[in-house]
Amino acid sequence: MPSLTVENYLKAALQISMKSGSGWISTGSLAAALNVSPGTVTSMLKTLADSELAFYKPYEGVRLTDAGRKLALRVVRRHRLIELFLVETLNLKWDQVHDEAENMEHSVSDFLIDRIDDYLGHPECDPHGAPIPASDGELRGAEVEGLPLVECPTGSRVRFVRVVNQGPELLRYLSEAGFELGGEAVLRDNNIDAGIISVEVNGQALALGREAAASIRVLKLQATSQRSG
Repeated sequence: MPSLTVENYLKAALQISMKSGSGWISTGSLAAALNVSPGTVTSMLKTLADSELAFYKPYEGVRLTDAGRKLALRVVRRHRLIELFLVETLNLKWDQVHDEAENMEHSVSDFLIDRIDDYLGHPECDPHGAPIPASDGELRGAEVEGLPLVECPTGSRVRFVRVVNQGPELLRYLSEAGFELGGEAVLRDNNIDAGIISVEVNGQALALGREAAASIRVLKLQATSQRSG
């Protein structure tokens, strides 16, 4: 079986590639995602290339092979199904499951993951709105990436579809403010100078910094008139 480190590199490379829409991933972006030095990344990329899990070009970066992408999708599948299982069966909160899934994803068998998938009814998304790959590696349905909330103009009516930043502090703050995936809100103010985004959720005001708002993905529904005063 691939090592934990190999699986983590492949998963990080896949997620960066899916976010950027580019097949090639820079050494620097991987180093930042994994919180390691560029030199450490370079050494591991050579290992991945020797194992035929990735193509590596010095000073350019890495691109996953078909075998590397398949393995990365298996890890992502395990992680996201474990997160949802912990929420649905053990009533853990969405801010508690990421780290637990990180620990479990490398040790659980594909057999057990398939049984969890069956038990949950083959869900399309994890608790944070990220799509769950099927056993064949295909994403179920259409992946709804959405638009970053920070890019929406004042007056936009939106539906929340995903939270990319799974830091527990942000997730707890959103929960306490009444935020939930599938819920709708109106963007009342997008103040670039102040760095604050203000949305109305269930009649309550929710203030977000621009970095937090950038990690929240939404679908724009329709424009609504701004309130005066």
